Amino acid sequence: MKKVIIITLSIFSLNTSVAQVKKSMAVANPHVEGLDLTSELAAKMIQLELIKIDKFLVYDEFDMAEVLQGDAKYTEKCYGLNCLTSMGKELNVDYVMSGSFTNLGNKIAISLKWIDVKNGKLFKSVVREFDNQEEEVQRMVKVLLLELNEMEVDIHLKEQLKFQNEVIVSNDVGKVNNSGPRVGVAAMVGSFHELATRSEAQGGLDIFPMVSNIGYQWEGQYVGTENFSAIIEGIVNVSGLEQGRFLPSISILNGFRFGKAGWEFAFGPSFTLKRESQGFFDNENKFGRGEGVYFSKDDWQTYADMNYKTNDADSVYYSNGNYTNPTAYDITGSDNYSNSTTLDARGDVKLSANWLMAFGRTFKAGSLNIPINVYYSSSKSGGNIGMSVGFNVVKSRSKINGSGRAI
Repeated sequence: MKKVIIITLSIFSLNTSVAQVKKSMAVANPHVEGLDLTSELAAKMIQLELIKIDKFLVYDEFDMAEVLQGDAKYTEKCYGLNCLTSMGKELNVDYVMSGSFTNLGNKIAISLKWIDVKNGKLFKSVVREFDNQEEEVQRMVKVLLLELNEMEVDIHLKEQLKFQNEVIVSNDVGKVNNSGPRVGVAAMVGSFHELATRSEAQGGLDIFPMVSNIGYQWEGQYVGTENFSAIIEGIVNVSGLEQGRFLPSISILNGFRFGKAGWEFAFGPSFTLKRESQGFFDNENKFGRGEGVYFSKDDWQTYADMNYKTNDADSVYYSNGNYTNPTAYDITGSDNYSNSTTLDARGDVKLSANWLMAFGRTFKAGSLNIPINVYYSSSKSGGNIGMSVGFNVVKSRSKINGSGRAI
């Protein structure tokens, strides 16, 4: 019985020993492109990581040199199945490992192929894209070899090295260029409304307080993704032409465009020319020209020359005999009235800055874009509320970053 047990154990031990005999592996110089790495160094990395796995008898470069004796066909451009199989037979190994290392701009692509020399066939292969961290190429090789041998890979290492296929950020991705003409209408509010409805004799425009707009918008995209764009817009606009008025403005806006539906939001300064004068409104009709009549300094001078006369150096009296006591013709002497800066079509020309906000959406019909926006342009005491409509035609599309031929 003891003899049977001994024989059985001996046979089992022999089988285990045979099973544990390592198969031989040689590493050919892989193809390297776009990396600061030689083919020989890349092959050395593969050899080192195979040795660490401890599943194969790995030939190093010296073992291979003794057999191949510097045959150039095996050290230069031996990448195909036939060449690698021939190399394996010369070396009398079971397997040959080779592959490629390629820099693809923001990522590194590595492929490894495992050749079964005896059968002259591809036994296994793997290809992965990694983040462009060239100093970590050896760890990338480690990950691939562990996967090829169906061994556990450190998930943290794999996560740190993998290529993050992030949302594309480019000047041309997701781009909708809405440069083109604009037409619309705006209602004047606040001091602008008062100026529009005031008579020309008092420095007003004497127009209906709703004006047409016609202009042109230029825009440039500085950030773009599939569902988001950040743009700079420049708008030149003229209002009031239908009522015989020329009211120009220039706007510089920062805008954001969201989603495939083309929702937009923009804001920024708007510049225009305005005329102003110093004066007051006779809201109580104290001077007999009507309630709310505007008197500029020049208007008041003319009125005072006609209705007041100087009695002495320090006093002025009205034609009805009521006295006041500042300098002659000074409006501050008219009870509680005082001069202030007021919009006046007869006044001095000044540059005015307003704040403009717009919200809208771009509708599409084939190659036609139709942006529709509502906006509010505000200043200290008034502004415009309006709507504009534009159009433009998409003539071409560009590849990412503008490279390549337009299609």
